Amino acid sequence: MASDPNAFVLAGTAITTPPLLPEMSLYLATEVTPLWEATEVALERHGVPPPYWAFCWAGGQALARHLIDHPEIVRGRRVLDFAAGCGVCAIASALAGAKAVDAAEIDSFALAAIALNATLNKVAVTSLDGDVIGALDRGWDVVLAGDVCYERPMADRVIPWLRALAGRGTKVLLADPGRAYLPGTGLSALATYEVPVSRDLEDRDIRSTTVYALLP
Repeated sequence: MASDPNAFVLAGTAITTPPLLPEMSLYLATEVTPLWEATEVALERHGVPPPYWAFCWAGGQALARHLIDHPEIVRGRRVLDFAAGCGVCAIASALAGAKAVDAAEIDSFALAAIALNATLNKVAVTSLDGDVIGALDRGWDVVLAGDVCYERPMADRVIPWLRALAGRGTKVLLADPGRAYLPGTGLSALATYEVPVSRDLEDRDIRSTTVYALLP
């Protein structure tokens, strides 16, 4: 394993344009299995998380597409991309004219990927290293969460926090492709996108993904 996260990201990825996002390029895995297996070896040795950052997941793509198509959502505002992964929603926010963009991640490799991708797209994104749930508040006007309801422990922590932010007046957008732990209530659907995905990751070729406003 490379000791430098930047080197690990660059070695395992190639510059790719996501299907729904011709406006941007990202460092993404060209093949699922080799990078995942390489990270599993690193996980055993060094406690490295799985490489979620190396893929542009359906929720992130749909949400990024929605922001670029509706720039008024973030234009001139302070934005947080929560659990940012490769940083696609943060980059879309910056391209759409956000005043300031933060991208929060707990994985150092994801933070490296976000920095590389922001530079690649010539936008400014501030990386926040660590768990920001209930621990940090930078007065965000808009908070973005793409595809965060895939595990119950994650959803059980994230959704109440996001609802609390919505309750104070923050606009919270949640994009989900039908994960098991999406809340059944308190969502207002804004748009749905048909997102091409990797069959290796999703066991299908298209994910119907909805962008919601999360209600308090």
